[in-house]
Amino acid sequence: MNPLQVAVGVVKNPAGKILISLRHADLHQGGLWEFPGGKIEALETAEQALARELKEEINITVTAATPLITVKHQYPDRLVQLNVFLVEQFSGEAKSLEGQPFKWVAPAELEHYAFPAANQPIITAARLPHHYAILDDADETLLLTNLQKILNRGVKLIQARLKNLPPAAAAKFIEQAYPLCQQQQAMLLMNSAVDCSVEVDGIHLTSRDLMALRHSSGQALRLRSGQALTTRPRWLAASCHNLEQLQHAQNIGVDFVVLAPVQETQTHPGAASLGWEQFADLVAKVNLPVYALGGMTESSLSTVRQSGGQVIAAIRAFLD
Repeated sequence: MNPLQVAVGVVKNPAGKILISLRHADLHQGGLWEFPGGKIEALETAEQALARELKEEINITVTAATPLITVKHQYPDRLVQLNVFLVEQFSGEAKSLEGQPFKWVAPAELEHYAFPAANQPIITAARLPHHYAILDDADETLLLTNLQKILNRGVKLIQARLKNLPPAAAAKFIEQAYPLCQQQQAMLLMNSAVDCSVEVDGIHLTSRDLMALRHSSGQALRLRSGQALTTRPRWLAASCHNLEQLQHAQNIGVDFVVLAPVQETQTHPGAASLGWEQFADLVAKVNLPVYALGGMTESSLSTVRQSGGQVIAAIRAFLD
């Protein structure tokens, strides 16, 4: 069965707020909030449908739209494919032309509204920053310096990958690092291989720990580091390298994944990499926000999004 093709816009205004509207009660999934958009008509591209629908629904003219995420979802009565775009450049003042209530909300507030099930990956993608910095402990003496460089670049999502530090040293560093991140409204995730229990914004699962996890609640799971996940962290991410890991991450409810290596890296010269074609093929098989890792620079963002991913992850790109 061919899915119903729908164009969807995550419309963000200069204040960083996102527009959502309430579906009419007599429509499919009526009474729930949604991102504006509509069915792609015959001979229309997704971009053309998006521009038409946003003009007809909320009176705005799209100047530029960037691919954000593609979601396939099977409802009991229909299969849909949501072709989602981020719209940050538009003209006109938003107003309801079809009688549906709408409002502008902060990205962090989206989770407090009732959306159709197919919209959940969109909500996550809309809340995630464009960049994910991996803070590596190859040189312990540079940890704080490198963290400050990352924060100074405006990066709002950071993973502490402290696999080489003794537990006490890792805990001491996080006690210094987490307040610095909070001051800059940046989120800090701890790699699951780190053997210490500290307050952070979430956990980034290694691929090994990912495959050992059977439920996103993490109950009864003891990670390789020795720490136990008894409650679901605020953010749960994972490293993936193949389709099996991606599908498992989706099945257990991971928020987002890092897929690697896309290209050859300095740390693993000569190692097999996915390449953009295989990256795009893998991303198309899951409904998850995907960060591309491996040979990324800040200028790679456009290529990542054209390949179906959302954003870039990097170790060195934010330090140069």
